[in-house]
Amino acid sequence: MKIIEVTQKQHIKEFLNLPTKIYKGDTNWIRPLNNDIENVFNPKKNKFFNHGVCTRWILQNENGETIGRVAAFIDQEAVHKDNDQPTGGMGFFECINDQTAAFLLFDTCKHWLQVQGMEAMDGPINFGSRDSWWGCLADGFHEPVYTMNYNPAYYNDLFKAYGFQEYFKQYTYRRTLAEPMHPRMEARGQKIIDTEGFSFRHLELGKLDQYAQDFCTIYNKAWGKHAGVTELTLEQVKNLFKLMKPVIDEKIIWFAYYNNEPIAFYVQILDANQVLKHLNGKMNVLGMMRFAYYKLFKKFNRIVGVVFGVVPEHQGKGVEMAIVKAYSWVAHTPKYPYITMEMKWIGDFNPKMMKVAEWVGGAIYKTHITYRKLFDETKPFKRCPVID
Repeated sequence: MKIIEVTQKQHIKEFLNLPTKIYKGDTNWIRPLNNDIENVFNPKKNKFFNHGVCTRWILQNENGETIGRVAAFIDQEAVHKDNDQPTGGMGFFECINDQTAAFLLFDTCKHWLQVQGMEAMDGPINFGSRDSWWGCLADGFHEPVYTMNYNPAYYNDLFKAYGFQEYFKQYTYRRTLAEPMHPRMEARGQKIIDTEGFSFRHLELGKLDQYAQDFCTIYNKAWGKHAGVTELTLEQVKNLFKLMKPVIDEKIIWFAYYNNEPIAFYVQILDANQVLKHLNGKMNVLGMMRFAYYKLFKKFNRIVGVVFGVVPEHQGKGVEMAIVKAYSWVAHTPKYPYITMEMKWIGDFNPKMMKVAEWVGGAIYKTHITYRKLFDETKPFKRCPVID
């Protein structure tokens, strides 16, 4: 077997096409857009190159057939954050069910990261934000939502056999939108709505820059200090909103304010995979026309909860319930087009948010696992710290 660093167009083609072999016959797999994958490895598209490095490889057998792929990366803003050792990442792992092949891919990542001064690696993760390509699917092998990892069950066995340990679990909660909240939680949310100073409104595309500023403020207060999470700049958020624009419905993204100061958001998007599963990884003219048709004629019936955040000073007051209650003003109207919502994922290090997901009627639908491999296995292993 031969490891080849991806440096040529043919290597990129092999990297992108390998999953079609791995998932042949798997009706749940949805091929990601080639551009979505390639943008991760493009310094002009991925701002994480401003403070990190990344490379990738393919693995070929003696006949020259590609049988595996992987990437390794370092985000300098996260390598020491809540870690006892500098920690890099690996991801975009795909491999035939062969331990020797998988271990060669893992070893390649390990050695590259060690040269860069790393003492551990997390995987499979993304060279980017946690909302995309993060974790190994371990339970709930249903259709993936947009930019959510999907993989064969045997990947978990390969990670564990190599010495990766469970750093945290990631739960995708699913709820039927027409179902009411728990009465107690609904009453708690209504109490906040009725309290002077609080206000709730959905996104307006005509004021996208203002909402980007509000999102940035809330995100950095609510999430920026957590393990493995880096703060976002306003420029990053504006670019994110622009990228999200095709999958935005104004009335499924909600913000909460107290005395006109932004304190919470509830961000949901259309599940692009409902269209992308027909496009074979390419967003060409026909694909764009099909996407526009789905959006115009309300053919989407599934949405994705991307992120939910409340600033620390307003956590535990019921704002979480209130913002969901506010969203129900539109979600519970006749002929509402969306039937189900899947929350992107909630880490088991965040028990408070897990409770919120349950309170608003969600149930665990999928489980992913982020693994960590300590290069010096004599050192004590620690799971991701729980958020207080």
